[in-house]
Amino acid sequence: MHQSEYPRKVLEVLREPMESGEVMISRASQQLRFPARFQLITAMNPCPCGYDGDPQQACRCTPDQIQRYRGRISGPLLDRIDLRLRIHRMPIGELQDAPPGESSATVRARVCAARQRQAARQHTVNAQLSAADVARHCALDQPGKQFMRQAEERLKLSARAHHRLLKVARSIADLSGDARIDATHLQEAVAYRGDL
Repeated sequence: MHQSEYPRKVLEVLREPMESGEVMISRASQQLRFPARFQLITAMNPCPCGYDGDPQQACRCTPDQIQRYRGRISGPLLDRIDLRLRIHRMPIGELQDAPPGESSATVRARVCAARQRQAARQHTVNAQLSAADVARHCALDQPGKQFMRQAEERLKLSARAHHRLLKVARSIADLSGDARIDATHLQEAVAYRGDL
């Protein structure tokens, strides 16, 4: 079941555990807290019929249906989802003729090296950085600051989205083996937001 098939109020309950890493259960006079640090991976069609933006198949949905469908996912919930990619269907011929990608072992080695950089620098992964840690470990040079100002204005980023974008850019830099975040890392992080 993809995420927009759940009622909005069910999806909104995810916001707090995604942010705090805890679930609080309140019953009568008792409150219990449980750890709930998790990685959310979800999928959603672009519209109810699934063909909005598809170059090979016409969408059957009205603009109102699309807006209602997408409206089940609130802005604050979207702010907590770091990577949002719109993936179009690949023609079968392209899929069959695609060159082989990197091996899982190669990708694993790069991810392990990036995590080691993070542990050496800040003793935790980038996703767990506090706002103060983001300021310390995700510092930008002048071109980076200029790019972020433009992105914030164009995309109307919240403070939460700003910090999450910097953490993603920091991870991209770590995967590349770069000590500092530059404009190319920021551009890639913005592209992963799916706002463009």
